[in-house]
Amino acid sequence: MSTRKPLVVVTRKLPDAIETRMMELFEARLNADDRALTREELVAAVAKAEVLVPTVTDRIDKDVLAAAGPQLKLIASFGTGVDHVDLAAAQTRGIVVTNTPGVLTDDTADMAMALILAVARRIGAGETLARSGEWRGWSPTSMLGTRLTGKRLGVVGMGRIGQAVARRARAFGLSIHYHNRKRVYPDVEGALEATYWESLDQMLARMDVISVNCPHTPATYHLLSGRRIKLIKPGAILVNTSRGEVIDEAALAQALASGTLGGAGLDVYEHEPAIHRKLLEADNVVLLPHMGSATLEGRLAMGERVIINIKTWVDGHRPPDRVIEQLL
Repeated sequence: MSTRKPLVVVTRKLPDAIETRMMELFEARLNADDRALTREELVAAVAKAEVLVPTVTDRIDKDVLAAAGPQLKLIASFGTGVDHVDLAAAQTRGIVVTNTPGVLTDDTADMAMALILAVARRIGAGETLARSGEWRGWSPTSMLGTRLTGKRLGVVGMGRIGQAVARRARAFGLSIHYHNRKRVYPDVEGALEATYWESLDQMLARMDVISVNCPHTPATYHLLSGRRIKLIKPGAILVNTSRGEVIDEAALAQALASGTLGGAGLDVYEHEPAIHRKLLEADNVVLLPHMGSATLEGRLAMGERVIINIKTWVDGHRPPDRVIEQLL
């Protein structure tokens, strides 16, 4: 086992326990201010680091990587998605890219289910009314929402998180439908009593609730385009806890403003932290600040995966969460 301590640059503030362990194991440079690095600071970081630990807020594109010194050999991303890293450019430069898969599945699925409930039962509007001082008490026709039992849920992306959402939704009496790049194994499909739709268009037109759980890749950019949003059944609910770029946000805002969609629950946005003005003005949308994976347990588990990937690389072995071959 190597005793060498590589220079590791961490771009954001991580949990104290993770930062402490990184300081013990590596020559770590931490971000005490917990602000996203500027592009100039990212360029300076890759110029000196042997290992870069970025997050989703860091754009590691080909121009940033062009400034990397020859010593940069590992990008150990703190997070599951790697759409913020130019994988092709990293591979060309011989830089290994890792992520932290699996540890956020339950946290993100919990949030997706929470958003489905919040939109269907108008929890955000109800909470606002209760705080407003204008509530006049119970009424038979006040704050009417939608019952979930007996409705159809369409899962877009039946990976780990999509399956976890489906398991939760079944407990609320929803029937499960899904569209995926590849059909899942028969035992998974059977356990979820899930119906597979090869055509996303056909599925969207028939669902009462839609949960977006696929990663952002060039193939999924605006997967829910303006054309597809128009196919969604009137009054349906759309929830997104994956990446904002998967949905045409302007088209979604228009559909909500016109009343075509029954409501939406969003934790991610196409141009975050900016949110489309029409979404901010809409009263049939629940908006969250990208907090689907924000649990202490999840953040600690992410940090531990990052440390394992770095240590494995330092010891001369293949990091367990290397992703570049899977995604190119």
